[in-house]
Amino acid sequence: MFQAITTWVTENITTFGYSAVVLLMALESANIPIPSEVVLPFAGFLVFRGQFNFHLMALAGAVGCLLGSVVSYFIGQKLGRFILLKYGKWLLISKKQVELGDAWMKKYGNLTAFFSRLLPVVRTFISFIVGIWRAPFVPFAVLSFIGSWIWSYLLVYVGYKLGENWGILRPIWEKFDIAIVVVIVVLIAVYIYHHWRQAARD
Repeated sequence: MFQAITTWVTENITTFGYSAVVLLMALESANIPIPSEVVLPFAGFLVFRGQFNFHLMALAGAVGCLLGSVVSYFIGQKLGRFILLKYGKWLLISKKQVELGDAWMKKYGNLTAFFSRLLPVVRTFISFIVGIWRAPFVPFAVLSFIGSWIWSYLLVYVGYKLGENWGILRPIWEKFDIAIVVVIVVLIAVYIYHHWRQAARD
């Protein structure tokens, strides 16, 4: 499956260049798990070969991330919030906790979005979550773009430096992906444990 995705991604970037990077990164930021760890390093490899401009390729990645993030944000705001308020109890989320989330996001949501754009796995879904809790949109968009631009520059640069060996980056990133998923699962487990414990006391 991963090999098929990699082949599809690399063929599209080779054929369509910047526009393919914009589209692929937009899809990744709109909650579709297309690995930016493949898209951008391969784009950097093509820069290494002299087919594209380094700065324009990083910009294409950042623009794509912004477009996908905006879509994800408004989906979270319109649909995700409705689902959360109506069915949150089944996810062990009360209305009071939603209100606490609103307060947190109004204060720290945009910084959360910025730093999350620099983390594998989390970066794919953070805009949806920020949209649910309605962080102010304009600062969110600006900081999300800046974080995505840094991410894009980093991965395009790594692909450029690795050249023909750009593919060795993916197994390294997979370890980070696994570590982050484990941390998320542990946090969810701790949350559920404390929720049930409190419910039992009540």
